[in-house]
Amino acid sequence: MTNFKKLLLAAVVAVPAIAVGTSTSAQTVAVANPDQAVANSRAWATARTQIETTYKAQIDQANARREAIGRELQPLVTAFNTARAAPNANQAALQTQAQQIQTREQAAQQELGRITLPAQRAQAYVVEQISGRLPEAVQAVVRARNVSLLVRPDAALFAAPASDVTAAITTELDRLVPTVGITPPANWQPGQQQGAAAPAAGAAPAATTPAARPTTPAARPANTGR
Repeated sequence: MTNFKKLLLAAVVAVPAIAVGTSTSAQTVAVANPDQAVANSRAWATARTQIETTYKAQIDQANARREAIGRELQPLVTAFNTARAAPNANQAALQTQAQQIQTREQAAQQELGRITLPAQRAQAYVVEQISGRLPEAVQAVVRARNVSLLVRPDAALFAAPASDVTAAITTELDRLVPTVGITPPANWQPGQQQGAAAPAAGAAPAATTPAARPTTPAARPANTGR
């Protein structure tokens, strides 16, 4: 399942890397993580619980399949690692084994993606609704605090904790969009109202539905060299 960070990157809203306030008095510099502001919102927390309940059967099915796929891949990965560690390992054979594992993983990813698609779609719809009010929330905080320069945390060399207005933006989001629906319209597509660039990536919780890529219990066969 696409994680929350990726959903935010595909969200409709674009928050400028720099927001400029209109007041010239008592201007301040602040930092904010727009992804975290959305992730901490009440609307997201409520919707996440609703999605986990509504799509529990699909989520459980995907979890069970992931575990089963991991068990299927384990002997293949073990055999690959054993062959790779052998003296004078046959590189052509290793390449074939690695390709078999990768092909199976890709098929598993597609399978899990199909299972979790309804939940993924619901999550994307929720994120888009909340993020749609993010510029408005940012501007409200900028005006209220006379912020002349607002940057993301990863763009600042140093920022005192007091300069972080992420929580204030979340408060504004809670006011602007207290609840959202989790059922998108039949013809809705993620990002169809997307404008410019999306928020920069920041710390965010994992998605409620399981990731599509199975986790192999042994070392991945990315490199077939000795």
